[in-house]
Amino acid sequence: MENEEGAAVPPSPAQRSQRSSVSSTGARVLDVVVYLVDDTPVPLAVESLPSVSAHELHRGLRDALQLPDVAADAFALWLISPLLEVQLKPRHQPYKLCRQWPELLFRFTDCSEEEIAQDEPALQFRRNVFFPKHRELQVESPEVLRLLYEEAKLNVLEGRYPCDPEDGEQLGALACRLTLGPYNPDRHTPGALKTSLGEFLPPPRGHRGGGLLGVLRKRGSTRAPAPELGLLKAFRALQDEAASPEPEAQSRLHRAYLQHCHRLPYYGCAFFPGEIDRPAQGFLHRGGRKPVSVAISLEGVYIIDSKEKHVLLGLRFQELSWDHTFPEEAAGSDGDHVLWLEFDGQGEDGSPVNKLLKIYSKQAELMSGLIEYCIELSAGVEVAPPEPPPGAVPSDRPRPRLQRQDSVVCSRLQQLATIDYVEDGQEIRRVKPRRTTSFFTRQLSHGLTTYAPVRPAEA
Repeated sequence: MENEEGAAVPPSPAQRSQRSSVSSTGARVLDVVVYLVDDTPVPLAVESLPSVSAHELHRGLRDALQLPDVAADAFALWLISPLLEVQLKPRHQPYKLCRQWPELLFRFTDCSEEEIAQDEPALQFRRNVFFPKHRELQVESPEVLRLLYEEAKLNVLEGRYPCDPEDGEQLGALACRLTLGPYNPDRHTPGALKTSLGEFLPPPRGHRGGGLLGVLRKRGSTRAPAPELGLLKAFRALQDEAASPEPEAQSRLHRAYLQHCHRLPYYGCAFFPGEIDRPAQGFLHRGGRKPVSVAISLEGVYIIDSKEKHVLLGLRFQELSWDHTFPEEAAGSDGDHVLWLEFDGQGEDGSPVNKLLKIYSKQAELMSGLIEYCIELSAGVEVAPPEPPPGAVPSDRPRPRLQRQDSVVCSRLQQLATIDYVEDGQEIRRVKPRRTTSFFTRQLSHGLTTYAPVRPAEA
């Protein structure tokens, strides 16, 4: 996860890919540098580097940062570069994985040999994908809250956590308060905030191209208010809520930022690049593929449009079956690795059918394995109730429902090219209404599923 904020300090992803996490300090002792999300380096002196485990490095880092025991579960070590991100298991040996990095890139990315040869991973200390959100709300340590806040803010600013403009303003106001101090009308003006919007607000989503269509869109739309005005209004509203001493205010504001991010269903997810088929459009039936980001957490799977920064499909594990196929197994996949998602939907005539979505990605195997592991972790654990729909009105901030109908977190099934079919021997045939057997055998197994198909009967 590279820090691409507009501030002057952090290096670019290209620079980071050239930076090593290991340097020699003697015959047997080596300095292993672990980076925090804000790009702060933390050097650790390590003996017998080739055999040291991620668990041992993690413990050494917690000691160096003087973090409490909860940090052992809240954070994990990651190997990251602009080309690949991997969360390490405690038994993994980072040195050996660094040596195997080119092989991992060749297996899980479509990068060229030149890109693979130039890439170099760095060790990063960041949130554990398997740390439940309800436990995060119980954290009392100011430093742990700060680290979680820094990571959440970076993901918002980079667009990895898409959010609606009004939510962006609320998050930006909290970031302003934490960075600039209490609101001061003499210093905090629209002009002052305008020069540093990139430090507080996510980039505008849904940029349109130029040309005639872009001009027509601009002429036919009402000009949006300046973003700094909305940010300033939200910032001003925080002044009465943050009148306590600074140390207490900082922790409370960190927690408030995280609580607001928890409303985003993809908070805390692992992210994978992929592509999906575009629906055929126009008389030429041109389709092609759309780049997407696949977000997977303990709760479900979310397909996010990489360009428009909004959800295309969100499924909890109770609502899907899944599998992945390799190029030699996937009929009609043009030699691609494919993650298949199957879920309930409606056919063109409104009848209930089961839909298949194909996600093309060299990391389909990783995604499938993570889904399976998340389901195993949730087996026997009380499942959190579903998040309120984006149109629901929070009790503390009334909002008309109609303003949230086009929320970034709403699924957009009309933008998906799905398949309403089932496998029948060597043929693929359409089934109406909903079929009684699933295309896949991988489903939620602990009895809480709302998904309709059942497992195929034995022959």
